[in-house]
Amino acid sequence: MVIVTHSENETIREGERLGRTLLPGDTVALRGGLGAGKTAFVKGLASGLGIASPVTSPTFTIVNEHPGSIPLYHFDMYRIGDESELYDIGWDDYIVQEGVCAVEWSEKIENALPAGTVRVTIENLGGDTRRLEIRREPIRRSAHC
Repeated sequence: MVIVTHSENETIREGERLGRTLLPGDTVALRGGLGAGKTAFVKGLASGLGIASPVTSPTFTIVNEHPGSIPLYHFDMYRIGDESELYDIGWDDYIVQEGVCAVEWSEKIENALPAGTVRVTIENLGGDTRRLEIRREPIRRSAHC
């Protein structure tokens, strides 16, 4: 599915719409350049999951945890050198939890993403306009992020 948004609020609303469809164990892999709107989209995911805590980019902490009936684990892989560093940040602990993982800069850990990952590519078309491409891989239910 391809959607064009014309404001940050519209990008957040599209994230919220997707968030309402997510289940424990789902992973959302986000791609897009700096300032594309990945964190705004994750704000929407959190809202769609019923999470009220503020969402900010976890660039320096790598992961922010947002508790809720379905917790959200918000990863930012920008500072990760390669997939081998995932285990230094506790990736293996998160993949056994019953939450939703949202992974910014997911292309850095492509081989660690589970089957059934929802892939979101955000492209800045200029100004506040964004092109969102949302693609859900074939679903294989598991408790993996």
